[in-house]
Amino acid sequence: MITRLRRSFANLASEQRRVGLAALLVLASMLLPWYSKTTNAITKNGLANVHESKLAILVPSFVEASIFLVAVAVLVLMFFRGEGRAFHLPFGDGIVCTAAGAWVAFLVFYRFIDQPSGGTSKNLAYSYDLSWGIFFGLLAAAFLIYSGTRLRLANVAEPPLPGEGPTAVAPRPAPAPTVVAPTAPDSAADRERRRREREARRRGEDETVTAPAAPPTTRQPARPDIDGGTQLSFDEQE
Repeated sequence: MITRLRRSFANLASEQRRVGLAALLVLASMLLPWYSKTTNAITKNGLANVHESKLAILVPSFVEASIFLVAVAVLVLMFFRGEGRAFHLPFGDGIVCTAAGAWVAFLVFYRFIDQPSGGTSKNLAYSYDLSWGIFFGLLAAAFLIYSGTRLRLANVAEPPLPGEGPTAVAPRPAPAPTVVAPTAPDSAADRERRRREREARRRGEDETVTAPAAPPTTRQPARPDIDGGTQLSFDEQE
């Protein structure tokens, strides 16, 4: 198991290692005195007050159990990522770890407002107050939020699921050479059809030939009319 842990830690990215360290700090903070228990007991000599420090992990409640489970879940997630386990979480590992740190911070802050409830019996009464160790728990939760944010911004690739590996781009196939099919010899029907088409085009060209323009006409000056019936003889002129 130790070998697996070392191998998994070596395979993690620096951002993932930081997340694992933050989760360990959250667990370590629970081994510190978060609460101070005061017990008032009635004895034969009178009222006796007893003060003792209580570790967070030794005060069973919903808050402490939730913090413990969240920190262990983050550690297990990083361990599986180091081993290359292929699975996807909603929104990615970075957002999940950030949300885990925010949940731990909320629970620790809740303990600042509402301490564990005390109790009474026939001869004694006890109550809880906050101790110095709970501040380390709040700092560890803030560090887990920071580590999860850094992991989200780093975009560390997750192990691909089966069938989701990087797909290689297939090379584009070369264009196939164009093969010119040999032309079949003309048949007698084709030759006859082309001849008729040429004759039809020739007749159309002959019909569309425009007529030559008429030559220009020139006007000649009018000559004076000579009346031959009124010509005089030389005797009559004299």
